[in-house]
Amino acid sequence: MTAAPSLTAHAAPPTPQTHETTLPPGWRITYEGTVRHLVWRSASAIPMADARVEFHAGGRTLGIPEPGRDGRTFRLRLDATDAAPLTNLQAWAAGRRLNASSEDTRHQRRGSLTTARPPAPLPPGAVDPGTPGSYRTTTGEYDLPPVRLPGFKVPVEMRAVVVAPKTARGPRPLALFLHGRHATCYKDEEATGAWPCPADTKPIPSYRGYLRDQQLLASQGYVTVSISANGINSQDWAAEDGGAQARSSLVRQHLARWAGWAADPASAPVAVRKAPKADLSRVLLVGHSRGGEGVNRAAMDSLYPPPSTQDGYRGPVRWHVRGTVLIGPTIFGQNPVPDVPSVTILPGCDGDVSDLQGEMYVDGTRGVSRGSALHSAVYVAGANHNFFNTEWTPGRAQAPAADDFLDDPEQKDPVCSPGSPTRLTADQQHRAGSTYVAAAARLFVAGDDRVRELLDGTGRRAPSADPARVLTHAVGGRRGAGFLPDGKVSVTGARLCAAVDPSPAAACMGEDAHGVSPHFAKWETGRETGRRAVELRWSAPGSPARIQTAKPLSLSGASSLALRVIVPPNSRGTQFDVAVTDTRGRRATLGRVTADGLPGSDRTASYWARELRVPITAAPRAGVDLRQVESLEVTPRSRAGQAWLMDAWAWRPGTPVPQEAPLARVDLGRLSVKEGDSGVRTYRVPVRVSGHGSGQVRVYVMDPVTGEAKDRLVTVRPGRDDIAVSAQVKGNKRFGYDVTHDVLVKAVHGTVVGSHRGGVTARNDDPLPKMSVTPLADRVTEGQTLRWKVSLSQPADADIGALFAVVPVPDGPELSTQDVAQSWLLESGAEPAPERPLSQVERLGVWPYVPAGATSTEVSLPTVKDTVAEPAESVRLALTDDSGAPLPGGPMMNGTVLDAS
Repeated sequence: MTAAPSLTAHAAPPTPQTHETTLPPGWRITYEGTVRHLVWRSASAIPMADARVEFHAGGRTLGIPEPGRDGRTFRLRLDATDAAPLTNLQAWAAGRRLNASSEDTRHQRRGSLTTARPPAPLPPGAVDPGTPGSYRTTTGEYDLPPVRLPGFKVPVEMRAVVVAPKTARGPRPLALFLHGRHATCYKDEEATGAWPCPADTKPIPSYRGYLRDQQLLASQGYVTVSISANGINSQDWAAEDGGAQARSSLVRQHLARWAGWAADPASAPVAVRKAPKADLSRVLLVGHSRGGEGVNRAAMDSLYPPPSTQDGYRGPVRWHVRGTVLIGPTIFGQNPVPDVPSVTILPGCDGDVSDLQGEMYVDGTRGVSRGSALHSAVYVAGANHNFFNTEWTPGRAQAPAADDFLDDPEQKDPVCSPGSPTRLTADQQHRAGSTYVAAAARLFVAGDDRVRELLDGTGRRAPSADPARVLTHAVGGRRGAGFLPDGKVSVTGARLCAAVDPSPAAACMGEDAHGVSPHFAKWETGRETGRRAVELRWSAPGSPARIQTAKPLSLSGASSLALRVIVPPNSRGTQFDVAVTDTRGRRATLGRVTADGLPGSDRTASYWARELRVPITAAPRAGVDLRQVESLEVTPRSRAGQAWLMDAWAWRPGTPVPQEAPLARVDLGRLSVKEGDSGVRTYRVPVRVSGHGSGQVRVYVMDPVTGEAKDRLVTVRPGRDDIAVSAQVKGNKRFGYDVTHDVLVKAVHGTVVGSHRGGVTARNDDPLPKMSVTPLADRVTEGQTLRWKVSLSQPADADIGALFAVVPVPDGPELSTQDVAQSWLLESGAEPAPERPLSQVERLGVWPYVPAGATSTEVSLPTVKDTVAEPAESVRLALTDDSGAPLPGGPMMNGTVLDAS
């Protein structure tokens, strides 16, 4: 008998007849036609969120699965990269494992850190941007016809809420808000990701979640608009960039409308006509989570246009983005815009984007362009991901909402469990968020340099954000030359380590660390070139770490040296002496700095750099030539400890007006081709280089079988074919895997990267072999083993697996759980007691695997002998489809067991 064109391979017990690709509980392989999927079903629902779910096997990333509507099932299309045994299967999201057992989770937390304490309060700043302004506000909404975006089948809504000052005169700056990825529709206590919403459900108004922020800015004279992106959230799982380009297109569609309404006020919706005229030369973009990545891309696309085939807005740019605010953002492409100032808010108890990858909006700008744009990281201790949006906050939201930092009642987290001394309430968190959004507006748009000290690592606080403990560091602005471990440096007395590397000897942080570091957030490769830090370990004070640059640096004109140093969470009072030496060997000790660790636990990303400043005044007195400094010394003065130096900069106060450089822009595309029946064809990975000037990018070429990456530094110029990556596609007539040749690219200097991922995918175009069953021992005496042979109509270049599930027999007695070997039941995840027919045990069956190149395999079902006289009993197993239901007309395994008495 032959099967219908859908086979399913499920988790199999480790019996001798199963293939080495036996999968753990919860995982299975499915076939739909000729397409092979790896499917994971979670024991509980995974809320629709901003971090991407990833499948990993054997320490390598397999890919991004498609989420099912039930919120528990995730499916990943497999290709040749996944031909190796799928060992140690894991589901991850933003650095946290989703499929760990409760016992594994508790084991990971046993080595908890010392008691966490809130950071010491900072002195107040000269101004408090969280203080409401003098304007009364007006609120209204508009709902325009939806727009179509490339790669999205369903049009996306053009809906927004406007909050504006009532009596403000003249054109006012515009602040646009974009929410992140969240469920889109709800009914009662159930939420889904459908769009448009089914008739019996309501849309979740995520765009209304920033009204408090909007009202504060509007009271200070800003026109604000918060836009809805549910249509993108429902469809972005299929987008290679997670929806960043689509969100950019939506943002610019709204900005284009506002530019048109400013030119022709009579054409504007009522909510816009009630607001003052918007000044599109002064725009602030605010994005939460994936919305943060979206507004970052919108700022990039406004300066450096994307490929028209990928873009959902193709009109003129009639606005100027002065800055961005990114709240708990994703940055899947690790492609920040270097010349647009930014503030990135990092929530210390983020349970969604838990690796705080948004730090790359700061670290990833170093050395890329002119460096005059300020990029600030704002660490809010005790804040979670969701509560910056009231529509994601329980007790305030219309739809079901939850705290994204999941609390374990049996083992409270010392930092982030509700009620902990360091955890903020929803109201405290939102108030802090509003204050720092307003701080960014006041600095980037209004140009008030007095507020800079709240954002740039100076160590001042905004009282309106109290009792939140908010810490900051920054790069750019008026910082000058820097000691960068990423560059050409030599290190003595310490270790130059890699931010991302599979080797513990090379990596900056090992698996024994209690928590993770945002600075070392992983990208899409197992190893990255050029992301480094300096690790210091000491067992006694007084052992200096020396960092020497390849070329002398000029610290002339600086007032301080600003170091960004990570010390372990919950540590206190780690002290360092800081010294510099010039090219003539003259050395000066600048002074001593002290660093405290952030409150942290095993579940937080608290290995975060504190900005430490030491005056440079001692250097000229010691005769050091500040124009020719060649080395930096950092000497621990505390007892045994550990620290990481991220960088050190010549610092002076002030906020320059950034000038956007004419950079080259790189975008990768994807080509999908059929493999064909014979021959070898060569295809080029689509690459577009646009913009101006020349620059450098690092190109990673992934091996289509092993998934390992090889990288090279490439100089690119618009219009030239500098990134040339070819893929050979071999044709055949046997069913096999799709073969994906992936390429990644990251900006190094003088460039920006839009679409960071592309390649060539060779699709399998051969039919799945037909499956049949031949009985080998289908009528046995109890105590013997039933056996069947499963055959394919022809060999394949891929493992073929299936689940034959036990189904009711048509007539007569059926084998029960007491008639088969208990070990077989237990390995299948079933209990022998109470006794019941095998067909009543959910998802019970046998799991044949036919290895690649073979045409058959055997499966067996062991029975047991008892002393009870009974008639012959039968069992039937049927090939199942993707849902576990028997395939109509599919092959069967029938067996009969005779009484031995």
